[in-house]
Amino acid sequence: MTYTLITANRNYSSWSLRPWVLMRALDIPFENDIIYFEEENYERFRAFAPNAQVPCLKDDDRTIWDSLAIMEYLSERHEGVWPVDEKARTWGRCATAEMHGGFAPLRNICPMNIGLRAKLHHVDLPLQRNLDRIGELFAEGLSNFGGPWLAGDSFTAVDAFYAPVAYRVRTFNLDIGAKGRAWVDHIIAHPAMQAWEAEALTETHREIGHEEEIAEIANITQDLRASV
Repeated sequence: MTYTLITANRNYSSWSLRPWVLMRALDIPFENDIIYFEEENYERFRAFAPNAQVPCLKDDDRTIWDSLAIMEYLSERHEGVWPVDEKARTWGRCATAEMHGGFAPLRNICPMNIGLRAKLHHVDLPLQRNLDRIGELFAEGLSNFGGPWLAGDSFTAVDAFYAPVAYRVRTFNLDIGAKGRAWVDHIIAHPAMQAWEAEALTETHREIGHEEEIAEIANITQDLRASV
Protein backbone atom coordinates (compact mmCIF):
# COMPACT_ATOMS: atom_id res chain seq x y z
CA MET A 1 0.00 0.00 0.00
CA THR A 2 1.51 3.31 -1.08
CA TYR A 3 -0.37 6.52 -0.41
CA THR A 4 0.28 9.78 -2.20
CA LEU A 5 -0.90 12.90 -0.42
CA ILE A 6 -1.19 16.03 -2.54
CA THR A 7 -0.79 19.26 -0.62
CA ALA A 8 -0.05 22.93 -1.21
CA ASN A 9 2.29 25.47 0.38
CA ARG A 10 3.54 24.59 3.85
CA ASN A 11 3.27 28.20 4.94
CA TYR A 12 -0.37 28.80 4.01
CA SER A 13 -2.25 25.55 3.49
CA SER A 14 -4.07 24.77 6.71
CA TRP A 15 -6.21 22.06 5.14
CA SER A 16 -3.12 20.31 3.78
CA LEU A 17 -1.49 20.32 7.21
CA ARG A 18 -4.27 18.28 8.81
CA PRO A 19 -3.85 14.87 7.12
CA TRP A 20 -0.12 15.40 6.61
CA VAL A 21 0.60 15.86 10.31
CA LEU A 22 -1.72 13.01 11.28
CA MET A 23 -0.02 10.58 8.93
CA ARG A 24 3.44 11.66 10.08
CA ALA A 25 2.46 11.47 13.75
CA LEU A 26 1.01 7.97 13.34
CA ASP A 27 3.89 6.78 11.12
CA ILE A 28 1.59 6.02 8.18
CA PRO A 29 3.91 5.90 5.14
CA PHE A 30 3.09 8.17 2.21
CA GLU A 31 4.61 10.13 -0.61
CA ASN A 32 3.92 13.85 -0.78
CA ASP A 33 3.36 15.92 -3.91
CA ILE A 34 3.33 19.69 -3.34
CA ILE A 35 1.55 22.00 -5.76
CA TYR A 36 1.85 25.67 -4.88
CA PHE A 37 -1.10 28.03 -4.79
CA GLU A 38 -1.18 30.38 -7.75
CA GLU A 39 -3.63 33.07 -8.84
CA GLU A 40 -5.65 30.49 -10.75
CA ASN A 41 -5.52 26.93 -9.52
CA TYR A 42 -8.79 25.48 -10.73
CA GLU A 43 -7.69 23.57 -13.82
CA ARG A 44 -4.39 22.44 -12.29
CA PHE A 45 -6.09 21.15 -9.17
CA ARG A 46 -8.97 19.58 -11.08
CA ALA A 47 -6.40 17.33 -12.71
CA PHE A 48 -6.02 15.39 -9.45
CA ALA A 49 -9.05 16.30 -7.30
CA PRO A 50 -12.71 16.47 -8.35
CA ASN A 51 -13.30 19.47 -6.06
CA ALA A 52 -10.15 21.24 -7.33
CA GLN A 53 -8.79 21.58 -3.80
CA VAL A 54 -6.07 20.23 -1.56
CA PRO A 55 -5.46 17.98 0.25
CA CYS A 56 -6.16 14.96 -1.88
CA LEU A 57 -5.15 11.38 -1.07
CA LYS A 58 -4.41 8.82 -3.75
CA ASP A 59 -4.54 5.13 -2.86
CA ASP A 60 -3.97 3.04 -5.99
CA ASP A 61 -7.03 3.77 -8.14
CA ARG A 62 -8.93 5.53 -5.34
CA THR A 63 -9.10 9.30 -4.94
CA ILE A 64 -10.09 10.62 -1.53
CA TRP A 65 -10.67 14.36 -1.27
CA ASP A 66 -11.46 16.61 1.69
CA SER A 67 -9.47 16.47 4.94
CA LEU A 68 -12.20 14.88 7.01
CA ALA A 69 -12.91 12.21 4.40
CA ILE A 70 -9.19 11.41 4.27
CA MET A 71 -9.05 10.92 8.02
CA GLU A 72 -12.09 8.67 8.03
CA TYR A 73 -10.62 6.66 5.16
CA LEU A 74 -7.38 6.23 7.09
CA SER A 75 -9.26 5.31 10.27
CA GLU A 76 -10.69 2.27 8.50
CA ARG A 77 -7.19 1.08 7.66
CA HIS A 78 -4.95 2.20 10.52
CA GLU A 79 -5.15 2.18 14.30
CA GLY A 80 -4.85 5.38 16.29
CA VAL A 81 -6.66 7.84 14.04
CA TRP A 82 -9.46 8.16 16.61
CA PRO A 83 -9.25 7.50 20.37
CA VAL A 84 -9.91 3.96 21.57
CA ASP A 85 -12.07 5.17 24.45
CA GLU A 86 -15.66 5.56 23.25
CA LYS A 87 -16.40 8.82 25.09
CA ALA A 88 -13.16 10.37 23.92
CA ARG A 89 -13.79 9.16 20.37
CA THR A 90 -17.32 10.62 20.33
CA TRP A 91 -16.10 13.94 21.69
CA GLY A 92 -13.18 13.96 19.27
CA ARG A 93 -15.45 13.40 16.27
CA CYS A 94 -17.82 16.16 17.41
CA ALA A 95 -14.97 18.62 17.97
CA THR A 96 -13.46 17.72 14.60
CA ALA A 97 -16.77 18.22 12.83
CA GLU A 98 -17.17 21.59 14.56
CA MET A 99 -13.78 22.66 13.23
CA HIS A 100 -14.53 21.31 9.77
CA GLY A 101 -17.77 23.26 9.41
CA GLY A 102 -17.34 26.22 11.74
CA PHE A 103 -15.12 29.01 13.02
CA ALA A 104 -15.51 31.10 9.86
CA PRO A 105 -14.44 34.38 11.54
CA LEU A 106 -11.19 32.82 12.74
CA ARG A 107 -10.49 31.36 9.30
CA ASN A 108 -11.30 34.56 7.44
CA ILE A 109 -9.70 37.09 9.77
CA CYS A 110 -6.64 35.09 10.83
CA PRO A 111 -5.33 33.08 7.86
CA MET A 112 -2.55 30.60 8.52
CA ASN A 113 0.85 32.08 7.77
CA ILE A 114 3.43 30.15 9.77
CA GLY A 115 6.38 32.44 9.16
CA LEU A 116 4.78 35.70 10.26
CA ARG A 117 4.11 37.31 13.61
CA ALA A 118 1.42 39.97 13.57
CA LYS A 119 -0.78 42.15 15.78
CA LEU A 120 -4.43 42.40 14.81
CA HIS A 121 -5.86 45.90 14.39
CA HIS A 122 -8.81 44.79 16.51
CA VAL A 123 -10.71 41.70 17.63
CA ASP A 124 -14.38 41.96 16.73
CA LEU A 125 -17.20 40.11 18.48
CA PRO A 126 -17.53 37.17 16.02
CA LEU A 127 -13.80 36.46 16.27
CA GLN A 128 -13.85 36.80 20.05
CA ARG A 129 -16.69 34.30 20.24
CA ASN A 130 -14.65 31.86 18.14
CA LEU A 131 -11.65 32.29 20.44
CA ASP A 132 -13.80 31.81 23.53
CA ARG A 133 -15.31 28.65 22.08
CA ILE A 134 -11.94 27.21 21.11
CA GLY A 135 -10.58 27.92 24.58
CA GLU A 136 -13.63 26.24 26.09
CA LEU A 137 -13.32 23.25 23.77
CA PHE A 138 -9.62 22.73 24.45
CA ALA A 139 -10.07 23.03 28.21
CA GLU A 140 -12.96 20.55 28.09
CA GLY A 141 -11.00 17.93 26.17
CA LEU A 142 -7.87 18.30 28.28
CA SER A 143 -9.83 18.16 31.54
CA ASN A 144 -12.15 15.30 30.61
CA PHE A 145 -9.60 12.98 29.00
CA GLY A 146 -6.44 13.76 30.94
CA GLY A 147 -4.29 15.26 28.19
CA PRO A 148 -1.75 16.11 27.03
CA TRP A 149 -3.65 15.75 23.74
CA LEU A 150 -7.19 16.95 23.21
CA ALA A 151 -8.79 13.51 23.54
CA GLY A 152 -6.35 11.75 25.83
CA ASP A 153 -2.76 10.59 25.97
CA SER A 154 -2.31 10.01 22.21
CA PHE A 155 -2.18 12.30 19.19
CA THR A 156 -5.36 11.66 17.16
CA ALA A 157 -7.39 13.20 14.35
CA VAL A 158 -8.89 15.88 16.56
CA ASP A 159 -5.41 17.22 17.34
CA ALA A 160 -4.54 17.16 13.66
CA PHE A 161 -7.69 19.05 12.80
CA TYR A 162 -6.89 21.85 15.23
CA ALA A 163 -3.18 21.93 14.34
CA PRO A 164 -3.62 24.98 12.05
CA VAL A 165 -5.34 26.79 14.92
CA ALA A 166 -2.13 26.40 16.93
CA TYR A 167 -0.20 28.32 14.28
CA ARG A 168 -2.92 30.98 14.06
CA VAL A 169 -2.83 31.44 17.83
CA ARG A 170 0.93 31.87 17.75
CA THR A 171 1.06 34.13 14.69
CA PHE A 172 -1.53 36.57 16.03
CA ASN A 173 -0.90 35.98 19.77
CA LEU A 174 -4.56 35.08 20.30
CA ASP A 175 -5.95 34.55 23.78
CA ILE A 176 -7.60 31.15 24.19
CA GLY A 177 -6.89 30.69 27.88
CA ALA A 178 -4.03 29.04 29.75
CA LYS A 179 -5.05 25.45 29.05
CA GLY A 180 -5.59 26.17 25.39
CA ARG A 181 -2.22 27.88 25.06
CA ALA A 182 -0.51 24.95 26.80
CA TRP A 183 -1.92 22.61 24.13
CA VAL A 184 -0.78 25.03 21.40
CA ASP A 185 2.78 24.95 22.73
CA HIS A 186 2.62 21.16 23.09
CA ILE A 187 1.45 20.44 19.54
CA ILE A 188 3.82 22.92 17.93
CA ALA A 189 6.68 21.09 19.67
CA HIS A 190 5.62 17.76 18.13
CA PRO A 191 8.31 16.50 15.69
CA ALA A 192 5.81 16.31 12.81
CA MET A 193 4.77 19.93 13.35
CA GLN A 194 8.40 20.98 13.63
CA ALA A 195 9.16 19.26 10.33
CA TRP A 196 6.24 21.00 8.58
CA GLU A 197 7.24 24.36 10.03
CA ALA A 198 10.89 23.98 9.03
CA GLU A 199 9.84 23.42 5.44
CA ALA A 200 7.39 26.34 5.61
CA LEU A 201 10.14 28.73 6.67
CA THR A 202 12.35 27.73 3.72
CA GLU A 203 9.64 28.43 1.13
CA THR A 204 10.35 31.48 -1.00
CA HIS A 205 7.08 31.27 -2.92
CA ARG A 206 4.61 34.01 -2.01
CA GLU A 207 0.92 33.90 -2.87
CA ILE A 208 -0.23 37.51 -3.18
CA GLY A 209 -3.78 36.92 -1.96
CA HIS A 210 -2.63 35.32 1.28
CA GLU A 211 -0.07 38.06 1.89
CA GLU A 212 -2.62 40.83 1.27
CA GLU A 213 -5.13 39.24 3.65
CA ILE A 214 -2.84 39.63 6.62
CA ALA A 215 -1.62 43.09 5.63
CA GLU A 216 -5.22 44.30 5.69
CA ILE A 217 -6.08 43.10 9.18
CA ALA A 218 -2.82 43.27 11.13
CA ASN A 219 0.54 44.94 11.55
CA ILE A 220 3.34 42.55 10.63
CA THR A 221 5.90 42.55 13.43
CA GLN A 222 8.19 39.77 12.23
CA ASP A 223 8.80 37.70 9.10
CA LEU A 224 10.85 34.57 9.77
CA ARG A 225 10.66 33.13 6.27
CA ALA A 226 13.52 32.77 3.81
CA SER A 227 13.96 35.82 1.63
CA VAL A 228 12.32 35.83 -1.79
